[in-house]
Amino acid sequence: MNIWWINHFANPPTQAGGTRHYSLAKALHKHAHQVTIFASSVDYVRRKKRGLKMGENSAVEEFDGVTFLWLKSSQYSRNPFARIWNMLTFSWRVWRADWHTQPEPDVIVGSSPQPFAALAAMYLARRFQVPFVLEVRDLWPRSLIDLGGYSTGHPFIWLLGKIERKLCRNARAVITLLPNSHAYLVDKGASERSIYWVPNGVDAEFMKNPVPPDGEGAFTLMYAGAHGVANGLDTLIDAAALLDNAEDRSRCRFILVGDGTEKPRLQNRVLEEGIGNVEFHEPVPKQEVRDKLEEADAFVLPLKPGGVFAHGISPNKLFEYMAMARPVIFATGSSSDPVSESGAGISVEAGEPVALARAIRSLMKTAPRQRWEMGQRGRWYVLQHHEFSQLAERVEEALAFARAPINEVGVAHGNGPCGL
Repeated sequence: MNIWWINHFANPPTQAGGTRHYSLAKALHKHAHQVTIFASSVDYVRRKKRGLKMGENSAVEEFDGVTFLWLKSSQYSRNPFARIWNMLTFSWRVWRADWHTQPEPDVIVGSSPQPFAALAAMYLARRFQVPFVLEVRDLWPRSLIDLGGYSTGHPFIWLLGKIERKLCRNARAVITLLPNSHAYLVDKGASERSIYWVPNGVDAEFMKNPVPPDGEGAFTLMYAGAHGVANGLDTLIDAAALLDNAEDRSRCRFILVGDGTEKPRLQNRVLEEGIGNVEFHEPVPKQEVRDKLEEADAFVLPLKPGGVFAHGISPNKLFEYMAMARPVIFATGSSSDPVSESGAGISVEAGEPVALARAIRSLMKTAPRQRWEMGQRGRWYVLQHHEFSQLAERVEEALAFARAPINEVGVAHGNGPCGL
C-alpha cells in the first residue's frame, strides 16, 4: 500500500518530540508499504522552522525509508491564537494539495492531535477517491471542556464537536490510542466494527539494554515530556516542595525534561518559591533520549485530574519510561493503568501532592535491587505489548479493513478488533 499519514506535529528521530508515526512507518516499510508523513515545517517543540529552504512551500526528506513531506505553516508559539493559526495554515496546505509530488495514495490517515488537519485529510481522501482513516489522538472537544475549562456552549466547542462527528461518521476505519474510548466513538458516529486500538509504544532500536542506576548521589526522579496544561506538573512541583527540606533535599532531586506552554510559568514558580530540588532541562532528540532517561532512578507520570481520562491514556513517554527498566509513579486518574498491571511501580490519585510525595519517599526507601526488579517487570510488559513492530501489524489490519469492499449494509468486511 501507498499510505499518506497526515499529522501536523509528526517528528523524525533527529528531533525532540513524539515519533510514533516515524516508528510505525518504519515498521510498515519493512512489510513493503510506502508511507509518506505530512507534517508542519515548524517544529512545535522548539518552535523553529525545519525542512524548507527560503521560498519553498513544501519539501521532501527521507529517514530510514520513511518519507516526510514538510508543508509550510505559520510560526508556532505559546500564544493560543498563534497556535490555532499555525494549525489552520497547515490544514489549508493539506487541503489545497498544491504540493502534490508524491505517488497517489491507496489510503489516507488523518491524525487528530489537532482536528483541523484530520478534517483536511478527510477531504483530501475524497479528492483522490481513496478510503479515509481517522486516528484519534485526543478527544476534541472533550479535552478542552475537562482540562481547559471551556463551556459546552462555547462557539469554538460547538464547532469542534461538529468536526468530531463528521470525522467519525466519514471514517472507513478508526484507529484510537485510548483503550476505553470505543463507546464514546460509537456515540459520535463511528462504526462499531471499524474501531482499532493501536496504543503508543516503544522502538526497541532506541531502547536497548538499560543498565541499573549507579546509586551514587541524590535519588533522581525524572519527568520527560510536554509541559502543558494537561500534564499536571504543578502537582509534581507541590510534591517536590514537600520534600524540599534539610532532611530530604540532599537525597532527592527532580528533573523535568521538555518544553511546552506551561514551562515558563513553572520555572518562575520554582524560582519565586525557592524550591531548591527542581531542575528544568531542555528537550532532547529521540536518538539521544535513552542516554538522558538513563540518568533517572525512577520516573513520574502526572496528569491534571479530568473526566476525559476515563477513556484511558496512551502517553508515549510512559512506555519509554518502562522500557528503561526504572520504576514509575503513575499519578493520572486514568481508567487504564499499565504500571499497576505490570507491577512496575506505584499508582496514586491524580492531583494529590501529599500522596505523590509519600510514593516518592516509599521508592527512595526501597532497596535498589527491588527497584530494578520493578523496572524489569515494566520493560518486559512493554516489549510484549507495546513494541512498534507489533503495533504496525494492527495498523495494517485497520488499513486493510478500510480498503475492503462495502457490503450490502454499508459496512466494510472485517472484525474491527478494538482490544476491549
